[in-house]
Amino acid sequence: MGQSIVVNQAEFEQAVLQPSFDQPVLVDFFATWCGPCQLLKPMLESLAQEYDFTLAKVDIDQNPELAKAFGVEGVPDVRIVTQGQVQEGFVGVLPEPQLRELLSGLGLQSSLENDLKIFEVAQATADPAEIFPALTTLLTRYPNNGQILIKAAQVYLAQGDDALASQYLDLIDPSDRTVADQGEGVRGLLTLRQSLTDLGDEPLDHVFRVAVGAALASDFESALGKFLEIVRCDRTYRHDGARKAMLTVFKLLGHDDPLTLTYRKQLMQALY
Repeated sequence: MGQSIVVNQAEFEQAVLQPSFDQPVLVDFFATWCGPCQLLKPMLESLAQEYDFTLAKVDIDQNPELAKAFGVEGVPDVRIVTQGQVQEGFVGVLPEPQLRELLSGLGLQSSLENDLKIFEVAQATADPAEIFPALTTLLTRYPNNGQILIKAAQVYLAQGDDALASQYLDLIDPSDRTVADQGEGVRGLLTLRQSLTDLGDEPLDHVFRVAVGAALASDFESALGKFLEIVRCDRTYRHDGARKAMLTVFKLLGHDDPLTLTYRKQLMQALY
């Protein structure tokens, strides 16, 4: 894992230039009065842990000569140091996806992405003996990561442990908008499972039961196909329940997922 350090002029060579021969160092020239600096700081600190690089933070008001030496005119100003050479990086706040592209361009790999791949391989086996150790690794290394908490909730939801799934959802930071829709989607699945208790033996009840089961098992294509079948047959079924269930799955998948795009279009055609 990487590290985040505060550096002054006297420490710059030892803390920044020398370590850069072993791994890239990002130098964040910032000011305490700078609003954008406060937005960028937590993103860089989080990424430093994930991508295993050193983030060196330099307060320009405390180190004016250092800022002048590197021609820092506005903050935040992030420089990239490799092999003892300070290079241009970027000025201002970049979105997280662009920050990740920058780090990948430096040859850095995300430990989170690697661990997620291991988890996805385990998940594909549908074997709890494979899934739970991989999930435990993710939760141990990234206990506050909303994406991981969503995955934990989905795993326990699939296992039928609604209470534990809800507990993981409750751990998600409410301000984390990156997983807000997915969180709502998982809660929607919890509600769908609970709704199965009052189903009857009508043909559409059977289709709805199969669709919910597929969604709980993360077979979203099958689930969407069955829910759409119900919408086409009877829009009023369970107070528009099939259409609402499709919206729940869309939230889980994300707006740009191919399944969302395909079935949202088909849903609109069925409705209008």
